[in-house]
Amino acid sequence: MGQTTKDSDRRIGRRALLIGGAAAAVGTAVLARDELGRLWWRLPSVEKPRKEGEVDFRGARWVAASSANWRMADRPDDYGIDRVIIHVTQGSYASAVKVFQDPGHGAATHYIVRQDGRVTQMIRELDVAFHAGNRAFNERSVGIEHEGFVDRPKDFTDAMYEASARLTARICARYDLPVDREHIIGHVEVPGTDHTDPGPHWDWDRYIPMVRRAAARATAEPSRGSA
Repeated sequence: MGQTTKDSDRRIGRRALLIGGAAAAVGTAVLARDELGRLWWRLPSVEKPRKEGEVDFRGARWVAASSANWRMADRPDDYGIDRVIIHVTQGSYASAVKVFQDPGHGAATHYIVRQDGRVTQMIRELDVAFHAGNRAFNERSVGIEHEGFVDRPKDFTDAMYEASARLTARICARYDLPVDREHIIGHVEVPGTDHTDPGPHWDWDRYIPMVRRAAARATAEPSRGSA
């Protein structure tokens, strides 16, 4: 009986090893396929279909930034998106558009939200905008500028907060991001930068609940649309 039990244990052990090895091989194949899928979009000659002037946020106006201020990508397949970064322009909407269209400026965000609530998109979310001052954060974030100055609380209007909250909620829904302060951050919180925006007058205690309320409605809205 003892020898039979040992033989049985050996057979079970070999079977478990074979099953485990097969499972590991399948897992490796799946991981390899996923990695190849990500690498595919990094090839210079490969890019996702895109239409000139298409926007990622329904109702946004398209105004193209200089191609020197961003680089083409195929996010989230090549770079996963896990952050929304809140900026303040330190100037007017017109001045922000002007510098984002200047190839010598070296920076631009995906969106600008105006004080009257109108939203302009200047770079596709597919692509990497040079906005955070940190390459890794650029690659994995969407940047939103807000018209105004950090030391003027009156610049942060109700219309601006509401439009920005809808925009951020849509981005969070699209990339399955939690609506919290870990995933929605200020430019000041990006490591290695010397920026202070959105500044002490940006009302995070008001803004995050607004984004959550907007996110609760976002699933019923189309994810993409034309301006």
